[in-house]
Parts: sequence; C-alpha cells; structure tokens
Amino acid sequence: MLDNIRIVMIRTWHPGNIGSALRAMKTMGLRRLTLVNPPHWPHPDADTMAAGAADLIDQVKVVDSLAEAIADCSLVIGTSARSRSFSWPMLSPRVCGQQVIQEAENSQVALVFGQETMGMTNEELQQCNYHVCIPGNPEYPVLNVASAIQILCYEIRQSVEDQFVTESDSISEDIVSYPDARDMEQFYQHLEEALYHVNFIIRQHPGNAMTKLRRLFNRARPESEEMNMLRGILSRVQQMTKG
Repeated sequence: MLDNIRIVMIRTWHPGNIGSALRAMKTMGLRRLTLVNPPHWPHPDADTMAAGAADLIDQVKVVDSLAEAIADCSLVIGTSARSRSFSWPMLSPRVCGQQVIQEAENSQVALVFGQETMGMTNEELQQCNYHVCIPGNPEYPVLNVASAIQILCYEIRQSVEDQFVTESDSISEDIVSYPDARDMEQFYQHLEEALYHVNFIIRQHPGNAMTKLRRLFNRARPESEEMNMLRGILSRVQQMTKG
C-alpha cells in the first residue's frame, strides 16, 4: 500500500531539504520521492541530511513537470499555507492521511509540496483533487518543507495503523476506479474545446470558467465510468452542433 504513495517536491531549492524529506519519509515507511526540476541535484548536502535514509537516494525520480510526476495518479493532494483567490476542496492533515491510505489500496497517490519560498502556484494546485494545510500559529504558519512532509507522512502512518486495528471489522466494498491525472487533463482539454465549439467560452476572453470547472470536477472526482460518459456527451454535443 505505501509503495503506491509518492511524495512530489517541486523546484526544491535547498538540497538539504530533499535529504531531510527522505529521512522523514523513511521513518514512516514511505520510499518513493519524485523531484520536479530540482536546481541542485544530486548534491552532497542531500546525502548528508538523508543520514540513515541514504539508501533511498538512488530511488529518487526526477521529472520536468508536475504533470509528468502525477500522470498515473488517481488522487493528487497539494499542500499550501497561503490563501487563494479561488477556494479549493480542503482536507485536514488527519483526513488527508485517511484519504491517502484508502485510495492507495488500489491506485497511485501523490502528495505534492511546492518550492520553499513560494509554495505551489495556482496552476499547480489546479492539477490536484484536494488541498491540505497544516494548521499552526496564524502569525507565522509557514513550515519548513521537510517538516511538513514529516507531519503528513506521520498522519499517513497513523492511518495505516488504524486500518490494521479495524480491518477485521471492515465491510468489503466494490472497488471504484478513478481516472488518473493524465486522463483528467485530457477531459479538461476536451471540455474546453466543446465549450469553445458552442461559444460558451470565447477564445479571446476565456475568463475564469475553466478554472471554476476544474475546481468543480476535482471536488466531484468522477469515477472512470462516469468520466467516459462525460466524454461521450461532449463528443455528441460537438457532432450535433457541427456547422
């Protein structure tokens, strides 16, 4: 289950934070780290700060974009300490851990952390299903990225322990399949083209319609079968309105 969970760090500037993140992950049983455009990697500072987790360094995956990092994930949770112009579906750290473990039984899950000085951009957050914020002192709520990773990895670990305790009492449910991030992005492109096609969105003045629709579908999390129905509806609309 834990092998289906990856930590994603975007443009992490200080390599020591990467090493500390690996150490935080290993203490909670997580091993998969993906780096998006790290300015300094590999680096001796990462080796030093990883300490007993140095064996995970060779397993670190490096990619060019967040989209590539989460392409096969059906659940993506972004972290941020900043308020946003548009509110996004919010989880507490405890519920975040529970949701991650529940999804990781059958699919790939990503927990995403932004660059140290600016966090995640709105564009990056739009690629996530949920947003999680670690509560703290309102006068200074910003955590070091490795510390934030430690806290959320702890919540994931606690959810694993809780699941083992209650497993014998659980009721089996049908396995639900969700589209991964790549499929969701293709759906958004299809939706946008269909809305252009019927002049709901004007190309020269698109406004915030797609941002709000992304938020809607990220919150709703349609299942794979439902997503196929939506794609079929969009295709039919385009066929019926040709010319």
